[in-house]
Amino acid sequence: MKVLISGVGGPTPRSIARSLKKSSFSDCQLVGTDSNPLAHGLYDSALYSSTHLIPSANEPGYWDALFELVRTEQFDFAMVHPEQEVIAWSKRKHEGKELPCDSLIPDYPLVEVLLSKSKMTKVLEDTPWVPRSYSFFRDRLDFKQLEQVLNYPFWVRASSGSSGLGSLQVYSKDELENWIDINPKVEEFIASTFLPGRNLACKLLYYNGELVRSASGERVNYIMSKVAPSGITGNTSFGRLLNEPNLVEVATQVMDKLFEATQSHKHGFFTVDFKEDAYGTPYITEVNVRMVAFNYSFAMAGANFSEAIISLLSHDSSFDTSYQMYQFKEGQIFLRDVDAEPILMLESDLKKVEFLKGLSVGLQSY
Repeated sequence: MKVLISGVGGPTPRSIARSLKKSSFSDCQLVGTDSNPLAHGLYDSALYSSTHLIPSANEPGYWDALFELVRTEQFDFAMVHPEQEVIAWSKRKHEGKELPCDSLIPDYPLVEVLLSKSKMTKVLEDTPWVPRSYSFFRDRLDFKQLEQVLNYPFWVRASSGSSGLGSLQVYSKDELENWIDINPKVEEFIASTFLPGRNLACKLLYYNGELVRSASGERVNYIMSKVAPSGITGNTSFGRLLNEPNLVEVATQVMDKLFEATQSHKHGFFTVDFKEDAYGTPYITEVNVRMVAFNYSFAMAGANFSEAIISLLSHDSSFDTSYQMYQFKEGQIFLRDVDAEPILMLESDLKKVEFLKGLSVGLQSY
């Protein structure tokens, strides 16, 4: 079996590749593509049997290069995960055009809504699942109207994009104005009620109209959090693996509403992000139309979504297609860092400061 993995310069495709190497498809050949000649994955011979530099998804030569590559390499399947490529594949499928090879691609009307937090919030505004929000363009902000909807402090971020783009908790009009000025590339923002509780992610795998697998986790800390004013970089350094069927239930209700509103088929992989209020009530913040970077940590704990996707695409008769929520050991966590394999362990095994207390007197006298 030969599998194309796109966007290999990012952490998410690397996570997908590692998950497949850990799966029952460990002997499959992985071939990587990226549009950046400096992409680390293009030169990772430990993961990929070959790699190729191709145009980006929004460039004219993208499809010609991809079809030629598929003709040459004879891929069985593709794992498409950078957002711009998901958009391109989804739009092409929507237009009734041939795709280079088989892949788990969601419907374009749904993708179009989910990539805009403003559009998604509009669809869900009459439900109890979204926080009070206000969308605005950088050059057309009515402060009076905004302040009638939200009280300071509130959370603001880019209406589209990943990795916490444009995110900050703002406490005043002056702070918001300054934040808009130092984010010149963000055209549209969305402001929402600040939610101080847990940051949760619910992963949902749909195939041909059915929910097949789910799993939940909590993002606690982020890699290189000090470089972002909000502390959120979009790449989790410390997270918890959770068994929360109630969260899955809310996430599936959210997706049902979105599928219905966009008249889309239940098909694709989605990461539904929530933030809890002070009382533990989860509110949806965004839905990713792809896997996220800590996917491999879930695979290490037995929730290998990459393996499940290839099993479904290949019609593996040994794969149980009935719905399952992946279960984890209670208290299981993952630790991640740049250029390091994730560590899976129990939170109770984390080293504690108390270990050093017995040395404090000796250290002070020294």
